[in-house]
Amino acid sequence: MKCSVYIATSADGYIATPDGGVDWLHSAGNSEADMGDHADMGFVSFMASVDCMVMGRKCMEMISNMNLPPEQWPYGDTHIVVLSNTIKTPPENLKGKVEMFSGEITDLVRELESKGFEHAYIDGGSTITSFLNCRLINEMTITRVPLLLGDGIPLFGKLNSQIKLVDSEATAFANDFVQVRYGVNYL
Repeated sequence: MKCSVYIATSADGYIATPDGGVDWLHSAGNSEADMGDHADMGFVSFMASVDCMVMGRKCMEMISNMNLPPEQWPYGDTHIVVLSNTIKTPPENLKGKVEMFSGEITDLVRELESKGFEHAYIDGGSTITSFLNCRLINEMTITRVPLLLGDGIPLFGKLNSQIKLVDSEATAFANDFVQVRYGVNYL
């Protein structure tokens, strides 16, 4: 199964403020820029390429707290699995949209493959780090937001070994966001 990351960080590498806030994503950059055909910076195309998603509990809770109406739900009908060893049922507003999983990541990937899933979107800092440590991430798309937070939740946690990023492709958008796509090569 192919596993891909698609995530935004501050220019100094944080995915959220220390309290988990991500409101800065909507206020950073040049909001007056004409984005033309790139208004979503490739997110819709990326979502069309995946058939399932794996996120961590904190990521799920952040999405739940947004209390998005159905027309703003960004994941369509993508099958979503939430990793948690502490929570067994999703929040009320996410019931029917996500399923909970506790256990080994490699077991989850095997289970998803046995159900016919081929391309997983991996989201959430701890979840991404865990997948990297299991050598399961194939590619990463990281969008750098033109803002320095100075503190917060970093994209990557402690890695078991160095990981080489290869075949980079960069796109600079009119709003001053810069997106880099990397292949992942485990040393």
